[in-house]
Amino acid sequence: MELPQFLIADNSDFPDKIFILHTEYPRFLLDVETDEVEWFEDLSEEEEGEGFDTEVANLIELALDFYDKEMAELEGDE
Repeated sequence: MELPQFLIADNSDFPDKIFILHTEYPRFLLDVETDEVEWFEDLSEEEEGEGFDTEVANLIELALDFYDKEMAELEGDE
């Protein structure tokens, strides 16, 4: 099955939270409100570094752009 790169996620246990799930490596869950990231990968110290930090910053920016686009489309439907 082919998955989209990003998914919007919510949960009734956290009614005021919206998350973005990144489905590709490195997989993570981003809290849209706080920008907190929960990693689903065990990242080694070699993976974490300047290049990795830049990649993560880019992925978070893409995730937030995805969220903004999705919300704009929902607002356009009303």
